[in-house]
Parts: sequence; C-alpha cells; structure tokens
Amino acid sequence: MRKSYLPVIVLFFLLAFSGTGLIAQDGVIRGFIYEEESGEPAMFCNAVLEGTSYGSSTDVNGYFIISKIDPGVYTLVITYLGYDTITERVKIDADKIISKNYSLKKSSVKLETITVSAERAEARTETKTSVVKITPKDIKQIPSIGGQADFAQYLQVVPGVVFTGDQGGQFYIRGGSPIQNKVMLDGMTVYNPFHSIGLFSVFETDIIRSADVYTGGFNAEYGGRLSSVMDITTKDGNKKRYSGVVGASTFGARAVLEGPIVKQKATDRGSSSFVLSFKNSYLAESSKIFYDYIDEDGLPFNFSDFYGKVSLNAANGSKVSFFGFNFNDNVVNYKAISDFGWKSSGGGANFVIIPGRAPVLIDGIIAYSQYKSNIESSTLSERSSFIGGFNAGFNFTYFLGKDELKFGFELEGYRTEYNFNNFLGAEIDQIENTTQLGMFAKYKSVIGKFIIEPGLRLQVYASLSEISPEPRLAVKYNATDYLRFKLAAGMYTQNLIAASSDRDVVNLFYGFLSGPENLPDSFDGKDVNSKLQKSNHVVFGTEFDISNSITMNIEGYYKYFPQLTNINRFKIYSEENAPVGASDVETKDFIFEKGDAYGVDVVFKYDYRKAYLWLVYSLGYVTRQYEDPDGNMVKYTPHFDRRHNVNVVFSYITGKKREWEFGARWNLGTGFPFTQIQGFYEYLTFPGGINTDYVTENGQVGIIYGDLFKGRLPIYHRLDIDIKRNIYLSANSKIVLDLSVTNVYDRENVFYVDVVTNETVYQLPFMPSFGLSLYF
Repeated sequence: MRKSYLPVIVLFFLLAFSGTGLIAQDGVIRGFIYEEESGEPAMFCNAVLEGTSYGSSTDVNGYFIISKIDPGVYTLVITYLGYDTITERVKIDADKIISKNYSLKKSSVKLETITVSAERAEARTETKTSVVKITPKDIKQIPSIGGQADFAQYLQVVPGVVFTGDQGGQFYIRGGSPIQNKVMLDGMTVYNPFHSIGLFSVFETDIIRSADVYTGGFNAEYGGRLSSVMDITTKDGNKKRYSGVVGASTFGARAVLEGPIVKQKATDRGSSSFVLSFKNSYLAESSKIFYDYIDEDGLPFNFSDFYGKVSLNAANGSKVSFFGFNFNDNVVNYKAISDFGWKSSGGGANFVIIPGRAPVLIDGIIAYSQYKSNIESSTLSERSSFIGGFNAGFNFTYFLGKDELKFGFELEGYRTEYNFNNFLGAEIDQIENTTQLGMFAKYKSVIGKFIIEPGLRLQVYASLSEISPEPRLAVKYNATDYLRFKLAAGMYTQNLIAASSDRDVVNLFYGFLSGPENLPDSFDGKDVNSKLQKSNHVVFGTEFDISNSITMNIEGYYKYFPQLTNINRFKIYSEENAPVGASDVETKDFIFEKGDAYGVDVVFKYDYRKAYLWLVYSLGYVTRQYEDPDGNMVKYTPHFDRRHNVNVVFSYITGKKREWEFGARWNLGTGFPFTQIQGFYEYLTFPGGINTDYVTENGQVGIIYGDLFKGRLPIYHRLDIDIKRNIYLSANSKIVLDLSVTNVYDRENVFYVDVVTNETVYQLPFMPSFGLSLYF
C-alpha cells in the first residue's frame, strides 16, 4: 500500500500543474492587502470594482483575487473597518492578470456609525455552516481570567462546545470526544491544546492571526477526525518595527517579541520577519501566597509554552515560514491525582506560492510533532502514552469568477505507544506505526441565490489496508439580504482511538492508540468488515440579521457514529489463557460501540459602538451502545453528555480615549454523568499463586461499580468579571492593568469525589487575580 503513494502523488502534481495554463479566463486582478503599521495581512478586507458585481474578500494571508472580469476600465475600492478607504482606477485587459499590493492606513476619525463589516459580507458569499472565526480582538472581548486573555476561555462560549470545567482541560464538541477533534497550528498537528487548569490553552493570544473552529459538517479539505476541526494560524511578525508585550499576573507571566529581519519598505518589495512567544504558570508557587485558602499546599498547575516562527516574504506575496513549539504541563501531588504530566513539541514549514500566469493559489505544509503523557496515582491505574508523527500537504485553489475549485492531498505517518492496566488489572500494551493518505477536491459554485459546495475526500489507511471515500456537501440559500438558510453534510472516518478509562469521573489523562488489531469479529450480531471508526453529519441552520448590529444564528445537527472503538472494560482473559467458550468481549483488548449526538445551538449577538453582548444556548444529547459479554446491546450516556449549556458574555468600553473596559461572563451547564459506587470488598491479588494463604493475606480495596454513567453531577454555574485600564504612553506603547475575579459568588462546583475517602473535591472557588502588561 505504501509503495503506491509515490505514483499517486506524482500523477496528482502533473494534473495540478498542467491545469495552470488550461483554465480559460477574462481579465484578472489580484494581490495582497496589508496593514501599513505592521505589514501584517489585512484579513477579511473587501475589494470590489465599483458599480459592478465583481468583488472579493481577503483570506487569512491578505490575498484577494477578482477573476473573469470583462475588459474595461474600473474603479477598485478597498474598504476595511477602522481604516481609510483606498480607491484606484484599473484597466482590465482580456487574458491578462494584474497583480497589485496595497497598504491600509488606520483612520484618523473614530467612526460611530454602523458599517457593514467584512464578516457580514462573507456570510453572504460563503457557506459558513458550523464554523466560528475567531481573532485576538474577539478573545479579548471576554473576561481575561488570571489577567491573561486566552483562546481556551473564548472557546468555552462557542456554541456546541462543552468543557469539563476549570480543571481537566478537555473539550467536547457536539458529541465528539477530544480524540475526535483535530487541532492544527499553522497546519501542524497539536495533540493536546489545553492545559490541566482549563483556563489556558497552549496558544499565546497576541500571536494568533485567526482561528477557524468547525463544530461539524466540515468540507473535504479536512479529514482523519470524526467530529470537529480547529485550524489556528499565527502572525508572521511585524515587518516594520520591533514590537511585543511583556506581562505578569498572579497566575503566570508571558512575553512576545516580533519584528523585521529585513524590513518591508514597500508593498512590492520582499521582507522577512520573526515572532517569538513564551508563557508559563507559577500558580504552584503564587497560590501559596494569594490562594492559600483554597489549599495550603498550593494549586499544583504548572505549565510552560514556547513558540517561534520566521517568515520569508517575496515581492509578489509568495512566502515560506519556519516554525517550532515546545509545550509542557505538570500536575504534582494534587488530592487523589498524584502526578500527571505531558510534553509536546514539534516543528515544520509552510508556504504560499502565487504563480504568475494563472488565477491560482498554491499552499503546502510539512511538519513533525509529538506528545507524551503519563499519570501515576494511588487510586487510578498507571498509564502512559506517546504519539509522534509527520504531516505533509499540498493544496491548489483556482479562482473562476465567483466560483472556486480547490484540491490537494495530505500524507500522515505516526507512531503510538501505550501502556495501561484496566480496572480488572489486565495489562494492555500497544506499539503501532500508521501511515495514511488523504486526497480531496471541492468546488464552490454560485447559482443565483444559491451557493453550492460539493466535495469528495478519499482517505487511504495503509496500516489497515482500507480506502474510505467520503462525500461532503455544503449549501447556502440567500433568501434576502438579511435571511439565509444553510445545510452541511458529510461522511468521516478516523484511525486514532482514545485510551481513557470510562470508570473515571474526570479524565485528566488522555492517551492515543492507532490501528488496533485485537478487535472482535462481530458487533451487534453482524460481521465486522472494517476497523475504522466512522461518523455521518447533517447540519441545518439559518442566519438572520435582525438589524445592522444584531444577528441571530440557529443550527440543528445530527451526528451518527455507526462504529467506534473503545478500550474493552470487560476483558478478563488473555487470548492465550482464555477458557473454551469465552467471548470476544472477554478476551479482546478493544470493543466496538455505536451512538449518536444531536441538538440545537442558538446564538444571539449584539455589537454596537462600545457595547457587545453574546448569548448562547445549546441543547445536546449524546448516547452510546456497546455489546456486553452475553451479546446484549447496552445503551449509556458518556461522561461528556451535557443536556443544557448557557453562556452570557457582555463587554463595554468607555472613557474619552476608550481606556476603560468591563467584561462579564456567566456560564450554566447541567451536570455530567458519572459511574456510581455500590460498595467495596477486599480484593486479593494472590501474589504467590495457588500457594497464597488467603486466610492471612492482606487484600486491597476493591470497588463494586454501579451501572455505567447512571449518576449525574450537580449543575455547574459560574460568574467571572474583568476590568481593564489602558494607560497610553505613546502611539505604539501602552500599559494595561487587569483586575479579574473567577467564580464571583463562590459557587461550589463539583470536580470529582474520591471513591475511597468520599471526599468531594471542588472546582476553583472565588479567585481574584491581577495582571499588568506592557505593549510596545
């Protein structure tokens, strides 16, 4: 299977490049739009030919292209909220491409009138089903807990996203577990993006350019995961001057430095730049001073994150970037969780190429990343996990007027190592090497008021000798300028599986497994002919612009999981020593499950002048079914099933210089399921085998579990507030003072219950924090 990859990829490139000269076209104008102050791309900026229907919006690289233009003289108008408008007369000739780069100046006048944003315009020209676009500005609009605005804090208010709480650091998206959510940083896979204290991610807010969060129904350019995708892009670094930020709070410290290696002297000249970021938590030490009322031994949540990037930019907008990261997380001797930690690192390069003779954009990535985690505990079984591998991809996007054709491939290879003792003491030890190839194509067509975007992904799993065709579809209907209907659907597969214990109330540890071979031959009375995990998505929604400042979005979704793989909680024999008649459920390392997830997400957004209000309500149902040793199908709700979830976010800016910022966030969620304890018994390990004297042998505490996840934790709710004061020192520098309070009314939200001592351990209580940041 692996030997067949090379000719397939070679054929792919021949077809791709041969097409660059074959696509017929009228006139084309394209280029890049930058912010003059920093040289960073101006994302989602509008570029239109005045008085016509020709227009485009810039992408994450600041790239715009308007194609299939009738020859003639036009006025190009470039608009971007908060910046001066650019107008220029351009002459369009048949079969010629005009390349123009522009630089936007910040407007000297503070506009208090409503302007139709690029986001609103994009909603009318893109299918945008089950996707949320996030920028640093969005992240900073919500309360910055611990004095540091963070991607993890914003993600908690995204519709369909459920967090396990202040501690745990795991997210669940529309019925998908963390293992089913793909996270990419500049195109590189990140296996665990959240720290054990769930208030912080591994991503530094001030270096994020944009983040696209797909909660379901994503199209063919993404694959290898069953539930969702988070695609995060970082800045290239300031191309004009050295700048950055240093900050410290009662939780931790951070620093960002960016600047030019070769300055960008003009938009049609090349340049190079860098960006470096570092942040860490010293909460384990500072909590002994500021938060000793929580635990006199301190809160042992330590982490450190480093990221670096160098970008080389050509005059025509083509570029190549080199990047690397090192993330660490460590929890030491916390309550029943004795020691838990993980380390993640990686590096790679990505590129964007703008050919001179065709309306096409070419981009690609090659990277390697790894993740290693382990847990040691007196109450939970010891486990360790490692995953490391590469991913490489090449994509082509052809612009055909209002239509678009995008196709490409992605090659992945990784190694997984896992060691685990299940609750019956049986050891599971697995080492696997996996290679997989994904090829995709999608076409966006604008037909009247319809935007139709069919796609197809072909996923080849070499280690399993399986090929999975996966059709995708997205449709939007612009009923009026203010009302839109949308639909997305698709089929998805995955090879990676999680290695968590379903008996744990809260999972800090999450291991990775791939390509399991030790699987049952049948499931639910049918023979199994595939080892892949599978899901099917259908999403339907509507967008309604109530006014220029008020929008509403409603989406209903259904995800069906016809085949999932899970750690076998019923294994009691090894296959070599199993008695005659033992079932697969009693001897295999893994079992199959199936299930579904469905619900409705409602979002209300008000954004006018100095006030911002975001209301989110999510109703969700998640169920799973497994086959017990007697062949009966048993239905249960997994530990991440949250029926109701409500988020209210409010922010307000005031002062003559808009120097005061106030923010508040309130979250309410119904309780998570957990497996109750029915009783205890003395568990004898028989260390001497048949010669053990069971009369005098001291046993261990054995636990008798109830039905799987029949209990429910109490309702979770919490209010956080935040006040910021901006002190402006110069045009490019300021000091930001940040006072925040987590859990204002000191709600006792349950984290877990120690099954031996019956002690209830709570989430974070009332916690004020103060932070200071210097921007320069």
